Amino acid sequence: MIHLSIKPVAAAAGAFALAGCALLSSPDPVQTYRFGGPAAASAAAEGQMALRQVSLRRVEFPEAVEGDKILGVTGTETAYIGGARWVSPASDLYMESLENAFSAQATRVRLIGPRELSRGEHSLSIDMRAFEARYDAPGATPTVVVTARVRLLAMPDRTVGAERTFTVQQPAAENRVSAIVEAFDVATRDLNAQIVGWTDANAG
Repeated sequence: MIHLSIKPVAAAAGAFALAGCALLSSPDPVQTYRFGGPAAASAAAEGQMALRQVSLRRVEFPEAVEGDKILGVTGTETAYIGGARWVSPASDLYMESLENAFSAQATRVRLIGPRELSRGEHSLSIDMRAFEARYDAPGATPTVVVTARVRLLAMPDRTVGAERTFTVQQPAAENRVSAIVEAFDVATRDLNAQIVGWTDANAG
């Protein structure tokens, strides 16, 4: 008769149980934030003039910042700010904030979002180049830097009618997450206002 020892199996089972407990332990709390506010009343008066239709393409974000993490940069070193996340992917929040800005501020164009089936006379292409909090030194108060390359394309041949790179730098009030998030919010609103005005001027 062959006798099989069950001790190694029991030990393995015990180790697995301990590992399971570790996996089920409560994670460190994470506070979620957002930027961009709800849309205000539309600034465009209906019937005042024929609005140009501009289709918004999906905004491209760098891989490091398109998700829900908040990127901090010190010189050549990068790290995500601990204990803080965007409530949704940054690319989604930005798209929402930009559409809100056009709804509230545009007077000569109507922005058509990616979810709409209709297509406009122009297409707005935005490539986000930077969306980060930059530190001069570890522990210093950061400056939020948002940079976007914007192109206005004439449809349907997609020729570039106008192109510009926008950069907004917004210092945070202090080196705290809430202050950094506020700086992102202010910088994003400033960037969006510039893009709306530029699009109005070039497409309208």
